Amino acid sequence: MINFPSILFLFRFSLIVLLFLFSSISKGNYLLVPMDKTQKNHLKAYGVTYWVIQKGVEAEWLLNYRGGSFMFKHLTDFQNELLIRGVSFDVISDAEALSIKREIANPEANMDVIKLEVPPKIAVYSPPSKQPWDDAVTLVLTYAEIPYDMIFDDEVMNDKLLRYDWLHLHHEDFTGQYGKFYAAYSRQPWYQKMQKEFEESAEKHGFDKVSHLKLGVVKKIRAFCAGGGFLFAMCSATDTYDIALAAEGVDICDKVYDGDPIDASAQSKLDFSQTFAFKDFQLVLNPFQYEYSDIDNQPFERGLTEKNDYFKIFKFSAKWDPIPTMLTQNHQVLIKGFMGQTTAYKKTLVKPDVIIMGESSEIDEARYLHGTFGKGTWTFYGGHDPEDYRHMVGEEPTDLNLHPNSPGYRLILNNILFPAAKKKKRKT
Repeated sequence: MINFPSILFLFRFSLIVLLFLFSSISKGNYLLVPMDKTQKNHLKAYGVTYWVIQKGVEAEWLLNYRGGSFMFKHLTDFQNELLIRGVSFDVISDAEALSIKREIANPEANMDVIKLEVPPKIAVYSPPSKQPWDDAVTLVLTYAEIPYDMIFDDEVMNDKLLRYDWLHLHHEDFTGQYGKFYAAYSRQPWYQKMQKEFEESAEKHGFDKVSHLKLGVVKKIRAFCAGGGFLFAMCSATDTYDIALAAEGVDICDKVYDGDPIDASAQSKLDFSQTFAFKDFQLVLNPFQYEYSDIDNQPFERGLTEKNDYFKIFKFSAKWDPIPTMLTQNHQVLIKGFMGQTTAYKKTLVKPDVIIMGESSEIDEARYLHGTFGKGTWTFYGGHDPEDYRHMVGEEPTDLNLHPNSPGYRLILNNILFPAAKKKKRKT
């Protein structure tokens, strides 16, 4: 006797299995990593995307689509990595991926698709004696699990920059004035150790002053950019870089720093044609004043507090201006301000060909700049730590586990992935 209920059950079971298999094949071809406010961990999403292209698989950056989302092939290893790192994602089909791309391709839509192909080799210029409070970039690279090498004067002067695609400058003082910390910290052991190390390094490389060594470093970095390198700097590494270039051959360091007085005509001898970002600035020559020039807006000039200090990032045309568009991808337009030794730039002192990507929402100052030099690019970002409004010397480093969705830190990571959009032959 035929058992019709059993046959019907087997038929239905087989149909369910087939439908499940078909659904798995048709609906699971891509992983979409949204970067809007639905994302649980924006910062680690960059790390996973870097990891994917490091595996030799192309990723796509969907500019201005859901906060600058990422999309790549659906592989089990990739999905597991997203789960392990706590990154939100959607499994989508070929049809859904095609629909997203059609939406982005609409001429009226301010969106675009950028292919990420080659993971940039990253270097961070930072002294061996760096303190825990010193650098936001190393914090976020470590948190996002993006690999990088630490380099300093020896590596730069010995042309090791040729091994890298992307270079970050921590808040270095390229004028040779030790951060202008003399008045407050010259008796501290860490300051004295730093001074000794810098003087020994200058002598080793054939320079009679630290300022001359730092100028040599700056010129090597300039050549790195000219050859196609990507430069990113924050805080005082931004304005002191330009000051060093403008002051080549001019003594702007007082005797507490280099043993002899400042050139009395130093200001008039500055050459602004050599700088990347700034022009017409006035030096602060007082060795006891914690400032290098008038490029930086001082707290009394800004008139802002933590409650009302915000800056807005601009939205660029994704199809016509892809580079600034990549560098400003975010889930928020207003970013909480944060201070540093160099916090914000007077817009009147910014060169006219520089792209201002972020400016204060309350006063006339720039916070986030970008430009080109030779075959390469540079980006300057004012402030010290995007999640610590006024990070003081000696404080503990920021715990990014508490800030996985930081829009201020996202701007740093945009700069990390940006070089992956361009294939480059790396020298070894």
